[in-house]
Amino acid sequence: MRLITHNMLSCNIKGVTNGFPLRIEAGNVIEKEVEFNPDFLRHMFAKLEWKALVEGARSMGYAELPEDSPDAAVLESDEAFLKKLHHALLELHLEEGALVCPETGRKFPVNKGIPNMLLHEDEV
Repeated sequence: MRLITHNMLSCNIKGVTNGFPLRIEAGNVIEKEVEFNPDFLRHMFAKLEWKALVEGARSMGYAELPEDSPDAAVLESDEAFLKKLHHALLELHLEEGALVCPETGRKFPVNKGIPNMLLHEDEV
């Protein structure tokens, strides 16, 4: 599972009001090279929840992103930043581990890079 996916997932258990961001418990993280596309990154940047991305990247062992979200000018002028963002969003893969609901502590397993977000009968 890539961090771009993680940035869009939340806990949907009935009654949960604070289900985002899911905390990552990384078991196995791998890197897969992906072609660099700065236009894609500029387009996606506005859709990202920056704090969740930074926390997710750090939990997967990547601490190269700045704590605070950069302004739009950085996206146009700083290719080094874009490459760090690219690596975090698209090249880091959580192969094994879990996503944990911040409110309930419920763990959703991640196996072979696929998060299992299915709810139990009593959670629907």
